Order: sequence, then structure tokens, then C-alpha cells
Amino acid sequence: MAKAVEFVKINKRFPGVHVLKDISFSVEEGEVHALLGENGAGKSTLLNILHGVYPEYEGEVRLHGEKVSFKDTNDAIVNGKISKVHQETLVVKDLTVGQNVTMGYEPKKGIFIDFKKMNKDVDVILEDLNCNFKSSDLVATLTAGEMQMLAIARALYHHSTIISLDEPTASLTTKETEALFEVVRKLKKQGVTILYVSHRLEEIFQICDRATILRDGEYIQTMDIASTTRDELIHAMVGRNVAAVASRLKPSPMTDEVVLKVEHLCNENYNDVSFELHKGEILGFFGLVGAGRTEVMRTLIGADQRTSGKIILKGKEVKNGWNTTKALKAGIGLLPEDRKTQGFMNLSNNYENIAISSLEKYMTGPFTDTKKKIKNAEVYFEEMDVHPRRVDYMTSNMSGGNQQKVILARWMSTDVDIIIFDEPTKGVDVGAKAEIYRLMEQLVEDGKSIIVVSSELPEAMGISDRMIIMSEGRITAELTNKVDFVEDSILDLAIGGNQNEKFKNKSIIGSIGSFSIGCISGCLYRMRKKRYYKRFKSYINKCFV
Repeated sequence: MAKAVEFVKINKRFPGVHVLKDISFSVEEGEVHALLGENGAGKSTLLNILHGVYPEYEGEVRLHGEKVSFKDTNDAIVNGKISKVHQETLVVKDLTVGQNVTMGYEPKKGIFIDFKKMNKDVDVILEDLNCNFKSSDLVATLTAGEMQMLAIARALYHHSTIISLDEPTASLTTKETEALFEVVRKLKKQGVTILYVSHRLEEIFQICDRATILRDGEYIQTMDIASTTRDELIHAMVGRNVAAVASRLKPSPMTDEVVLKVEHLCNENYNDVSFELHKGEILGFFGLVGAGRTEVMRTLIGADQRTSGKIILKGKEVKNGWNTTKALKAGIGLLPEDRKTQGFMNLSNNYENIAISSLEKYMTGPFTDTKKKIKNAEVYFEEMDVHPRRVDYMTSNMSGGNQQKVILARWMSTDVDIIIFDEPTKGVDVGAKAEIYRLMEQLVEDGKSIIVVSSELPEAMGISDRMIIMSEGRITAELTNKVDFVEDSILDLAIGGNQNEKFKNKSIIGSIGSFSIGCISGCLYRMRKKRYYKRFKSYINKCFV
């Protein structure tokens, strides 16, 4: 087959860091080609070179056999016919779908935008993608999966023949992911070349033809997916054998001592939430998008207020006026789901971000001691295998997995007894996941207590001592025994199971599978698209007549 993309001896350096080292490989026309590696391996940097974000580099990029050099992303879109679909879709929610798709390239009638032609052209693309929304719809009404389709529609509007997808399913439901895969397969049949970046290995085997592995900025190998096992792929990525799934490696140090008790907690996002957290325990919270898990955690750390209910911390009730500062002083820390906007200070380096929650530890007289901060950060960088191994590096320039390690190092060096992990492995590679699970076990062994909020059911089941299941802002079950950690049963509870007689003694998961998950997260909880609710209700009724 002809080569769509060729990288020839690509080198890229940033101050003090050699990110890409003589990268050479090719991508064939009309294939779905995975780009894999641990966080910090150089995947994003290589794609940024391809898409004109980094116009200065060493080596050559060839498209369809011809050397190219793009000065910026617009140049790459217009002249290279290549587009990128980002993990976090870049949209203006107050504008229509058509306006977002054509933004900056709107059809004109004289000096004015030709809205009629714009909507007509975009609707043709949306229909071809089997989208359930139109050009005239406001983007604010779309689900996360529909926004990803919008991004692909934008690429097709530019007649792109090469499209890169960077963690496209990170925020998607199962149903939305399936819809995305159908579109990818359709584009492949049309001869479009897809570069696919994901840490979810099951997706790689489902959708990709070949995979190129990068490790520490170096090319390792290109593998034929059909003849490659999961273990072989992981070993090539990390250079060692690691557990790809969450599992406890040590006996649980959980005690009977209750460090946190929540009684009948309520606000506008959840109702009558009650549970206990024990010393040395990892307590898992599972539910679908919109279940209210994150909102409960935000209340516990004082970011949101409760309307009623009690929070009892180490035997003492938390009074009104609870806020994040008081929560930190009381010994509660949070690794937020959105680490880029809430997890660290964008304009600070690693050692400053690690020290920010416990500055009193680094005081020498009236001033903070920079040497103490650096020494503390270096200890955790070594222990947690952070890359690059530079404590003075800007955290915002780190990969997602290494950013997560920096945030975790902050709480490990802070005197907190309770740490809340909200989606701790989102966008994190298999090697970093295994490291985060190990660190969790270390923390509870040291006497800490952990709450884990996870949308990945195998992760929640594997790492937790007990599990709390939430649906529509309420707790539907508390599972205290590992033998009760059964996927079908948990998913049933997550969609409100056991609350309707129709559901008793029936396996909803076996009947409707991912349909339920996809529709619920995008519609029942968000209530943005009534048509989906009707479809879901009709489907449920058919299943249980």
C-alpha cells in the first residue's frame, strides 16, 4: 500500500529535554494506525509536529511521498488536508453546530456569511456520519459523544484525508464509543487515514490495524495488531511486565475505626447520601455520568455546600462554613478529575506544585526555603518514577500521567489522613496506572484512607475494599463483600436497578448492553435530548414486557 505519512529521523528538543530521538516510521493510506506509549513517550509532540503546532524540528515529514513543512495548524489543514480531533473537543457552546464546524472557513455571499449554504453543507456531512443532530442545533445541547462527531465533521468539512484522534473516547459512554468506532470504520473504507492515540488497549484491538510504539522519546517497533497479544503490546510500551488491570497486591489494612461518617447529605445534585469510611480502607464509588459522585466529593472538601445532612470527621461534626481551606487543615485532600484546571498551578514548576498545600513545612524564618521544596520533590520523583526527572520543569508541560503523579506527590508529602481520588487514571497509560494503584496501597498501609471515584468498573472493583453504587443522585447499594463485586449486578444498580419490579430477577445488562449506558449518561442525567429519553424508555419497555 502507498504511504500516507512518513516520519524520517524526527528529533525535537525543548530546553533541557530531548523529547523525540530519531523517530522513523510510516503510516499506510486508509489504515487505522495506533500511536502508543506511556505518558511522556512523545506521542503528543510527534502529532503536534505533524499538525504544524511545532514548525521547528529536525528530520522530515512526508505526506503521500512529498516532503512537507507546515508553519501552523491552519497551514496543515488547508494545504496538508490533515486535521486533529482533540481529547477535549474545542467548541463554542453558544454557537450552532454549523458555525462550529465551519468556524474561520465559513462560505460567503459577498462579504456576508452564507448561512443557508453553511447549514446545507454541514447537514450533508452530519447525515453521512449518521448523527442525530443538525447544523442548526446549539452545541450546548450536545453530549460529549456528539461533540466528538462534530469535531470529525469539522475535519471532513476541510476534506481531510488524514485525521488524528487523541484519546477520543476518554469522556464517552459505551454507546457513544461504539458510534465513534462505526464512523472510524466508515472513514477507513473511504480511504481516510486515521492516527489513533489511546490508553485503552481494548480499543486498539477493536479498531486498529497496526500500532507504533514509542518509549522515552524513541521508536521501539511497529506491530500488526491481528498477530499481537495484549501482553506483548504492554511489554513493548513499558519495557517491563505490568498488571494491566487493577488488583490488590497486599492484604487490606482496613480497620473498624471510622474516620469519616456522612449522614443524609443533600444538595441540588444528590439526595440522602449516607456512608462511612474506615481507616486503612479504599472505598470505591461507582455510577454513570451524572450520578452525583463528584458532587458529593466536592461537598466533602468544602468546594460545594450541603443543604442538609451531617459530615462527621474523626468523631466531630463539621459545622457550617466548611470550605476547602478548613478541609485541608482537617486532613482531607482531593485529586480532581479535571487535573489541568483544578489539580495544579499552570504557571508553577513541579516542586512548587508539590509544596503548595503544605508551605509551613518549608519555612525558614519568615520565608519559604526553596532548597527544602526541591529536596522534597526529588524524593517523590525518584519514588514515583516521574518523567522527565526534573523538579524545576513546568507541570503544565508534563504528560497527563506525570501531572497526576505530581498531584499525588503533593498529597503524599502533606499531612492528610483522607485522600479522594476522582477518576485517578483518566488519560493515563497502563504503566502509570499500575504505579498509581501501588501508591494507593502504600498510602492505606501507612494509615491513610482513600475514596476512589471511577467510571471504569473493572478499576473500581479491583482496587476497592467496599463499593458504593450511585444512580441519579442516590445511593442504590453498598457492597461490603468482594464476592458481591459482579459487573452485571453493579451496572444494574448503577441504572437504578431493584427500584422497579420489572427489573427483579432480570439481567438488564444482558438484554440491552451498552445501549443503556450510552443513553443514560448522555440524556437521562443531562436531560438535554428528549428524543434519546423516549428511545431509551421504548427500548426498556420492549425488553421487559
